[in-house]
Amino acid sequence: MRILANDGISPSGKTKLEEAGFTVDLSKVAQDQLLAYCKENNVEAILVRSATTVRQDLIDALGGQLKLIGRGGVGMDNIDVEYARSKGIHVINTPAASSRSVAELVFAHLFGMVRFLFDSNQKMPLEGDTNFKALKKNYGGGSELKGKTIGIIGLGRIGREVAKMAYGLGMNIMGHDSFFKDPFDLDVEFADGQSLKTKITPVSIKELLNNSDFVTVHISGAGQSVIGAKEIAMMKDNAAIINTARGGVVNEEALLEALEDGKLKYAGLDVFENEPNPKISILMSPYTSLTPHIGAATMEAQDRIGEELADQISTLLK
Repeated sequence: MRILANDGISPSGKTKLEEAGFTVDLSKVAQDQLLAYCKENNVEAILVRSATTVRQDLIDALGGQLKLIGRGGVGMDNIDVEYARSKGIHVINTPAASSRSVAELVFAHLFGMVRFLFDSNQKMPLEGDTNFKALKKNYGGGSELKGKTIGIIGLGRIGREVAKMAYGLGMNIMGHDSFFKDPFDLDVEFADGQSLKTKITPVSIKELLNNSDFVTVHISGAGQSVIGAKEIAMMKDNAAIINTARGGVVNEEALLEALEDGKLKYAGLDVFENEPNPKISILMSPYTSLTPHIGAATMEAQDRIGEELADQISTLLK
């Protein structure tokens, strides 16, 4: 069986699939050539990340040839999931594999924002030799994360990883989730094998917004606006927003207005409403810490994603 990993797969995942008897094709096929390539090469499974889409027209055109669609990551907005499943096609993803990497990126943005690294890293090469004292003064008003309150919207795998890291930093944790209403235990593991158990009690979105110094969003719905002008108005003055979930979850127009008006102090964004062409106003804002959708882009996460896909495929198709 030939598997087309159109957006790539880790070497360890490829090896696992080949050891299980599959042929793994690493060709990068353009979207408009995907149908012809799959037919010509008898591709029976397609693995994608976020670049390639698998929609109803492609599924119909391939008829019964396509047996499986795999998404390396969490969200499957680029796949017509229910339609594919209605045609008897397996659709899989790897929801747990990248949780740690995304959570660590949240704190990369947080640490960078509270110490103005996103701005300092741009200004120092340009002005560090001529304007050192002024830059030192400009960036001298940083703050620590310990004792601050982080509000986590979405208490799934990634949200819980964020909570564990925040706990280790001595932060206060508030969480909100539409599906979790009751208190639940959270196991925080350390490198030496020790662990401790704490508890999270979900609160209303209003309570979270009213009391959080930093709000980080971890829900899966593409384009589903959770933070807009109304929600930002509920937030503390000089608070911050981090979005590593989906573009559109945070309304960028409302966010930019709040940053420019001084309501919010800064924002960390890994995802954007108009990927891969984010608004220039967001990109040029002096209050934003930006990354190009790299939440899951660590070597460790990619290995876990590839190996998890391989295990699922072997179980389903062997």
